[in-house]
Amino acid sequence: MSSHSNAAAAIAAARERARALDRDDPLAFTRSEFNIPTKAQIASTRLPDSATAETGSGDGATDKCVYLCGNSLGLQPKRTQTRISQYLSTWATQGVQGHFKPLDESPLPTWLDADERAAQLIAPIVGASEAEVAVMQTLTANLHLLMSAFYQPDINGKHKIMLESKAFPSDHFAVETQLRHHNLDPATSMITLTSPSSPEDNILTTAEILSSIDAHAATTALLLLPGIQYYTGQLLDIPTITAHARRHSIFVIWDLAHAVGNVSLRLHDWNVDAAAWCSYKYLNSGPGCIGGMFVHERNSAVTRAITEDRPEEGYTNRLAGWWGNEKGTRFVMANKFHPVKGAAGFQLSNPSILDITSLSASLEVFAEAGGVGALRDKSVRLTGFLEELLSSGVGEEERGLFRVITPRDAEQRGAQLSLMLKGGLLETVMRELERRGVIVDERRPDVIRVAPAPLYNTFEDCVGFVEAFAEALAVARRERGL
Repeated sequence: MSSHSNAAAAIAAARERARALDRDDPLAFTRSEFNIPTKAQIASTRLPDSATAETGSGDGATDKCVYLCGNSLGLQPKRTQTRISQYLSTWATQGVQGHFKPLDESPLPTWLDADERAAQLIAPIVGASEAEVAVMQTLTANLHLLMSAFYQPDINGKHKIMLESKAFPSDHFAVETQLRHHNLDPATSMITLTSPSSPEDNILTTAEILSSIDAHAATTALLLLPGIQYYTGQLLDIPTITAHARRHSIFVIWDLAHAVGNVSLRLHDWNVDAAAWCSYKYLNSGPGCIGGMFVHERNSAVTRAITEDRPEEGYTNRLAGWWGNEKGTRFVMANKFHPVKGAAGFQLSNPSILDITSLSASLEVFAEAGGVGALRDKSVRLTGFLEELLSSGVGEEERGLFRVITPRDAEQRGAQLSLMLKGGLLETVMRELERRGVIVDERRPDVIRVAPAPLYNTFEDCVGFVEAFAEALAVARRERGL
């Protein structure tokens, strides 16, 4: 029997197994909470009317696409439209009164309290108290706000910022511009970590990171690392790295863009100094939606009574705005900043209620699913199933055209597997996947990222991807004459 015949048999067997796993999945109900695009919809070049978009009516309406791109943009919860409609109705019928006036039978908080309600929903997802989180701004803006408060370089002592060499470009830009803001040169005040053991993929081991911290401890003021590296999908050992850096008096900020809503986090218990995240990936809030911030209670406390004579004393310095002011005096309009205790005291302008409403709709689904712990258990099984099938469900000739660069250990990764293709195959593979109704994303020059999200993806989705991926590789191999 040929390798392709073996692969086809493996796919057929895996599909039956996947259907059984999906039937027995206690979290299967959450898939119905999301709008899963059909193959016809993702192939269309026309904007559908709202009824078609919601119900998927028309040709191929029940032929759902395989969407494995929650690491880039999560799918839309069905209740998002409901909650936004309720917000728009409040605005339409109440005007400015929506800030303060509770409405009977409305599931929405007043606009004044919307950020507090969102903080209550996000706190268990990141493992923090409600006071330690704020739903505000966007990811890079929040990183700048955190660095403006906690990066205090001493040119003759600790002045360096340490980050990984393949950090997401926005993080890199933020660090460089923060250094220049302090009249420092990135060439002498920025340390970029590379992996001696994995120079091509840059899978940084914990030992390598700790060694770099030791080597630069005397001059490093701040460490900025990703909870999950966006390119490789590697989950870093947040508690171990945090503890080691703090022992060297290095302030630690984590970029949790790919970790929040994906893996279990215990930011307070791990003594993380601060963190920031976006909400449109695994949190499914919508493109470019509002971000979030964690500041450990020791770094955000108001340590003494703030008086009118000395309003600037008793709290960590930060860039401030009126929404960070105590709620009771926020509308007094006095030019005295008395910050809210906790992370909320780092807020600037009043947040977008449209954004918060969209995010909170998705966070409601997380709560109904039992939180991140239950979802993480399913995620480990989903991604493990996908990895297993990539070995058995792809013919031998095609298996030589890619490799998984994400760590094989489930404790060192989230939902995402990053697949490194042989050079020159990416464009064809992405084209052929799209033709087959499969949505993943690419990171040039040669990586595709595949992320089964446990809220809405199934084991059968994994089978659908591998079957389409094998076919796409075969087309690419023929086109390239390999």
